[in-house]
Amino acid sequence: MNHQHMELAAGRWLELDFVEQLANVGSEVERAILWRTKGNSDYAGRALERALELLGLTVADKKNKRRLRELTRMREALLDYFYADNRYSSSDSLWQSYFNGFAYAARRHK
Repeated sequence: MNHQHMELAAGRWLELDFVEQLANVGSEVERAILWRTKGNSDYAGRALERALELLGLTVADKKNKRRLRELTRMREALLDYFYADNRYSSSDSLWQSYFNGFAYAARRHK
């Protein structure tokens, strides 16, 4: 697999706790929303690919095995929202609200 986040994929991702991992996923989702809003589908797609890569690293992290259902459902909902027919009725504000909690918690944790 060709990773965009080489250093993280090489093992540094495992050093982050769950909240920090999802805060990073959320920052890429935020970028995807921003670029889609600006009409740049290429950049939006690239940002979403990075988000999905980080989400995949989060799923693969053994300390998150209790959260696999949440993580895989999140992946499904993100793909549905950005690439399919949005059957889960997601919105930009819903995703921003979901991930903002992780970003806030990660900042407070540091």
